[in-house]
Amino acid sequence: MADKAVVDPFEDIPGTTLFNAERSRVGYHLNMFCMSLMKKANREEFKANEDLYLRKWPMTDEQREAVLKRDWGRMIQLGGNVYFLSKLFSTDGLSFQFVAASMTGMTQEQYAEMMLHGGRKVDGNRSNSEWVK
Repeated sequence: MADKAVVDPFEDIPGTTLFNAERSRVGYHLNMFCMSLMKKANREEFKANEDLYLRKWPMTDEQREAVLKRDWGRMIQLGGNVYFLSKLFSTDGLSFQFVAASMTGMTQEQYAEMMLHGGRKVDGNRSNSEWVK
């Protein structure tokens, strides 16, 4: 009998990407780019020519593309940490609530209402493997 593939329990949570040591390593330059946006001069340079500014950082093409598209969920999958990414969405004048709502497919109002009522429901959100039959 063949062994089932071992699934990391932290990778089995629906809608959640764990920021672990591996993602930290992979996303290091993406996150350092975001941190650079804490300085006004860097924000101005970035906004003047985003692609050129991003090329200063040894990110993968996939990471650069995700930044340019403002694909927040993809940036997280590629090692971005939401607290670092907040420097980017703040540069764009966006709030945590707006970005979190966009990643869930909700409006900002729907997201706020959900959070005011305790967040996501637990049923169906404990394990991706619950859905595999």
